[in-house]
Amino acid sequence: MTLRPRVSGPKHVNNPKASGLTSRSTAPSSSSETQGSRAVAQAVLVEIEREGCLADEVLDQHLNRSHLDSRDRALTVELVYGVLRRQGTLDWRLDHLMEKATRRLPVLVRAALRLGAYQLLYLNKIPPSAAVNESVNLVKSGSKALQGRWTGFVNGVLRALIRAPAPDWPDVEMDPVRSLAVRYSAPGWLASRWMNRFGLETAESLCLATLAIPPLTLRTNTLRINRDRLLTILSEAGYQVRPTSLSPVGVVVEKCGAIHELPGFREGFFYVEDEAGQLVAPILDPQPGERVLDACAAPGGKATHLAMLMQDTGELLAVDRGPRRLRLLKENCRRLGVSMIQALDGDLREAASHPALTILRKRPFDRILIDAPCSGFGVLKRHPEGKWQKGADQLARHQAKQLQLLNQASALLRPGGTLVYSTCSTEIEENEQVIERFCRSHPEFYRESVESWLPPTGGALLTPHGDLSTLFTMQSMDAFFAARLRKVAG
Repeated sequence: MTLRPRVSGPKHVNNPKASGLTSRSTAPSSSSETQGSRAVAQAVLVEIEREGCLADEVLDQHLNRSHLDSRDRALTVELVYGVLRRQGTLDWRLDHLMEKATRRLPVLVRAALRLGAYQLLYLNKIPPSAAVNESVNLVKSGSKALQGRWTGFVNGVLRALIRAPAPDWPDVEMDPVRSLAVRYSAPGWLASRWMNRFGLETAESLCLATLAIPPLTLRTNTLRINRDRLLTILSEAGYQVRPTSLSPVGVVVEKCGAIHELPGFREGFFYVEDEAGQLVAPILDPQPGERVLDACAAPGGKATHLAMLMQDTGELLAVDRGPRRLRLLKENCRRLGVSMIQALDGDLREAASHPALTILRKRPFDRILIDAPCSGFGVLKRHPEGKWQKGADQLARHQAKQLQLLNQASALLRPGGTLVYSTCSTEIEENEQVIERFCRSHPEFYRESVESWLPPTGGALLTPHGDLSTLFTMQSMDAFFAARLRKVAG
């Protein structure tokens, strides 16, 4: 088995659909036009690395404070996500040119070098001189200590990157994990886990999927419009759209700019949600008039989907911790015209002692959804910063929390009721092992196959236990897991 041949030469265009750029030809090439974009990108990357925060949240904050036009905002997005996706490969290339490893450099210098290297290696239309000079300017605009010591260093390293031939990839026969990690910018420990579980070929495919630009996928809000009408509205506005292959309410939009500028956004015609995520709520199969609990609800994707399936009739309690997260949920409910959801601030694991959650025990629920907090390894192409912020040591801690959530939820469900547990994780510790451990300690619950609640073409997504897993569709959608549990009646 050999890995895919490397691309010829050092340059490889990373198609930035999510940023609104379709190729480097649409990106500005003048250094005077793009200095602002690079400066914002550097500030975002530095904050992500120092604070360990989510890229999309930090990027939104910085863009909202900037005065960049739409073109330069798109370049900023491309630079941030491009560097995060390719960081492992960029560092490997840079490390060949320096005595000191990239990870040991000052964070501002590290960010400037990565930005410069990304432009040189992956964005063909930016002139090399502009990529180098503007990276040097980023260091000059930093502290005086950086100006004196590091401007010449950054200039020399990036100019060496232009001149030096690309080194050979690590040999797949000698060190397959290193080869996967370098070629596909994957954490070595995760590449190793996937190779041990699935073999080299599948591990390569999964690592490659983390570099993919995720599609923009909408979930039609059938409380206000049907999918055919939404497709027509978007198409007539000039967007390239198509229905999703599995979800009956999904729409894929090609080459989209800002989400809020899409026709129908303000009218609440859709919610942005990956196709894999759209398959989870139907597995719970909530009915109008029932009492339903969404135990980890913010920002409201699954909760508003449940409300849609219930025709906005019945009781739907949405629990999550923190006013900011609940504010997002409420804003999404208002935009989508959902009125049945009652938001509660709290952690279900504290339901027995939290005063605000005593309402949960008033009477049992008919159905409960636990879209559990997890590692998020199934959404690395949307959150590439997670590749560098997370590790295998988190899996056991997540599993403990997930079991706590299930244990609390089991006491809130009526006999004969249904519980769905889901994650956006690729790892068995957070998926199959959680369900197996819970069922062993709760004999009053049994596993049901989700097949009856999947689209007719979704049979390939069934695991041997009858759970949903989109792990092996990571090229086209996120990796989600969902199991359906039934509580014994009587």
